[in-house]
Amino acid sequence: MRKNLSLFGFLAFAVLSISACTAPAEEIDMEAVTAEIQALEDGYAAAEKAKDADGVAAYYSEDAVSYSRNSGPRVGRAAIRESIAKDMAEDTLGGYSVFKVVDLFVEGNKAVEIGSWTQFDASGAETENGNYMSYFEKSDGKYECVRDMTTTTSPVKSDM
Repeated sequence: MRKNLSLFGFLAFAVLSISACTAPAEEIDMEAVTAEIQALEDGYAAAEKAKDADGVAAYYSEDAVSYSRNSGPRVGRAAIRESIAKDMAEDTLGGYSVFKVVDLFVEGNKAVEIGSWTQFDASGAETENGNYMSYFEKSDGKYECVRDMTTTTSPVKSDM
């Protein structure tokens, strides 16, 4: 019996010692992270409206991959920037977009955002809307988009 109590005491001490060494989970200020991600979305929208491809591309990490509607993935910030610049040059609506954080999941230095977007023409009339998902990693104190994907609620246009 005494042997069992000694073994139990040793095991209890070991468990307590190990659990004491485990760092508590870092408390995440979801309000602050949401504001930071929304600021990134607002910056993206402002750069897009100003037809500033470099400003839009700053949203992305160097090795980002962007999956856009009706096209293949764009790999790397330079390719994303090139595609954005081409789209801006071909834009005839002169409109703007609004992006809104709908849901956000954060763990450590990673965040996944689910958002909605609405596109307007120059007169302010809505032309299209949809949803997106962006995956961010925090590097040097700021979040950068590593992957994103967007969808539209508009039906697919047929060439038939």
